Amino acid sequence: MVDWRDIPLRPGNPYPLGSTWLEEEDGVNFSLFSENATKVEILLFSRNKKYPKEVIEVRNRMADIWHTFVPGIRPGHLYAYRVHGPYKPEEGLRFNPNKALIDPYAKAISGSVEWDDSLFAYKIGDQREDLSFDERDSSPFIPKSVVIDPNFNWDDHHFKRFAWNRTVIYELHVKGFTKLREDLDENIRGSYKALASDKVTEYLKDLGITSVELMPVHHFVDDRFLVEKGLKNYWGYNTIGFFAPECRYSSSGCGGEQVKEFKEMVNALHNAGLEVILDVVFNHTAEGNHMGPTLSFKGIDNLSYYMLSPENRRYYLDYTGVGNTLNMSHPRVLQMVLDSLRYWVTEMHVDGFRFDLAAALARELYSVNMLSTFFIAIQQDPVLSMVKLIAEPWDVGPGGYQVGNFPPFWAEWNGKYRDTVRKFWRGDSLPYQEIANRIMGSPDIYLGTGKTPYASVNYVTSHDGFTLQDLVSYNSKHNEANGLNNQDGTNENFSWNCGFEGETNDPNVIACRERMKRNFIITLFISEGIPMLLGGDELSRTQRGNNNAFCQDNEISWVRWNLSDGEYDFLNFVRRAVKFYDAHPIFRRAKYFQGKKLLGMPFKDVTWYKVNGEEVDENTWSSPTKILVLVLEGGVIDEHDELGNRIADDTFLIIMNSDQGHIKVKIPGHGKWNIVLYSYMRHLSDKEKEVNSGEELEVEGKSVLVYRRVSS
Repeated sequence: MVDWRDIPLRPGNPYPLGSTWLEEEDGVNFSLFSENATKVEILLFSRNKKYPKEVIEVRNRMADIWHTFVPGIRPGHLYAYRVHGPYKPEEGLRFNPNKALIDPYAKAISGSVEWDDSLFAYKIGDQREDLSFDERDSSPFIPKSVVIDPNFNWDDHHFKRFAWNRTVIYELHVKGFTKLREDLDENIRGSYKALASDKVTEYLKDLGITSVELMPVHHFVDDRFLVEKGLKNYWGYNTIGFFAPECRYSSSGCGGEQVKEFKEMVNALHNAGLEVILDVVFNHTAEGNHMGPTLSFKGIDNLSYYMLSPENRRYYLDYTGVGNTLNMSHPRVLQMVLDSLRYWVTEMHVDGFRFDLAAALARELYSVNMLSTFFIAIQQDPVLSMVKLIAEPWDVGPGGYQVGNFPPFWAEWNGKYRDTVRKFWRGDSLPYQEIANRIMGSPDIYLGTGKTPYASVNYVTSHDGFTLQDLVSYNSKHNEANGLNNQDGTNENFSWNCGFEGETNDPNVIACRERMKRNFIITLFISEGIPMLLGGDELSRTQRGNNNAFCQDNEISWVRWNLSDGEYDFLNFVRRAVKFYDAHPIFRRAKYFQGKKLLGMPFKDVTWYKVNGEEVDENTWSSPTKILVLVLEGGVIDEHDELGNRIADDTFLIIMNSDQGHIKVKIPGHGKWNIVLYSYMRHLSDKEKEVNSGEELEVEGKSVLVYRRVSS
């Protein structure tokens, strides 16, 4: 082992944090935050070596930043930290210099955690539990941080981000989306490179979506209990590196090559005209609670990085359900999150973020505060204020359900939209105004707060829960494969299996399910707000009833591309629905419908009707219903395009019948109407294709019809 005193070190600089390769100076500047440490050491590793070849003490400290410059270090070099200080868990201090630690600002991480008892700062099995002290070296089992070369030749400069009113989000998993694509080279399937391929980008463009939302790609950890069961943390909501792209999705290697491959993917998606949104997990880390491992933050400065119980700092405040919560009230932790977000925008060229359990980011003094420093910092940031910001507007702590409460310019996953639309099509009788509000962009939630309908990200399915195919095929979850006795995952799916649980060859059940899927898709794309599709739903992907497939890195979760004729039909139907939405600005309004007459027009912008053709009154508005009839008046929409011209569109009649029985509807409004979108699994009669106001139309159960006015 080389003695650090034999290396001509320089003080270096406190900023930027992390490891920074200075090509002209032939070396690397290392900088680490730790407020409570007494000593910091850098461990330098040779490839494939378990123990460090050099240990360098960092002797320069400015306030709470430890820094030094090490000559001769170049991109690809592996390193870790040892951090010394008191081990007093009851005071929130968990320093253990026997544990090699990942750099919180590492731009690349070399591999995966190899689970071993030495990764824990305490002696597993000791009666004193985490109050004990373990002296074993964890170096062989911890993935190493990697010095990277940040240079990259971008050619996406022409790419322009989409306005909210032209945005269609498509949530996908990097590996699962391409793992089974047989038209791709087997060596790249499931990787960033596969997602960047022409075949995949052409598919996404043809589908009509604008924005790819990637499930977590920050470097994450497979939980020990899953590994011991032969499973993995497939979803990736278990971050250990907020600056490092997950190397398991790299077909090029994990020695820094994953950074270049990720950039190549973003570059290719941009050149195909597609945005990239990252699902980010800043609410917690992979280190768990007081019994969890010491991998990075816990050993660098536990007292600063995590929210601890004020009664006993040995324990963590857990608003996330996975053991810990990042302490966003600490300025250095807040800085790390903001630095990470800016890095992904400026250096990796991503276009926005979806924040997992975002309410946890707003917790100050243990309560949710939407005026917290985190939101203020983002609002004034010249980089972050210009990208798409989407909140999952809840966490698992008290007062954590915050739908409708995030600041202006934020969009939210609208869980109320999901649940209401599911209940409606299941056949529940809901107050007319409840389902009507969801379709109109949820003004009862967002109107009056300075927000537009774009505050609502509308979705029926997401990674968390049933796929669309399973939503119409299962009444109950079937999570046995997760090894948790089917106790995991929500019990409230608001699903309907069309009369048979699971897969079947019954043609009547299959036809019912195909119609139900079309009902959901049409509803999604005639609703005001931002539509989001779950990747693979258009391909009728099933998880066999598993509504919590977080640990299923296998064909339960992977997208299947070998389609039957019926599945191709549904794929083409989804394409038509997406393109229909994009073609009609009346479904993409920046202002809420008022239910009033437009300037110079004899009709209201939206009118709700009973089945007898009369307008809905106050009593009907608040009464339960399974049927909606509405007319959206095109004419002149009270908005303007980029050139200042008033926007015009067609007028549409929409009939939704969630009951199982047929109903008769008197066609309201004025004029003649032609069918443009419908969920029937049969050809329409001439009488159904074209209807006249005042006529009576028989509408089948569990169906939706969309007509366009062709004459008044």
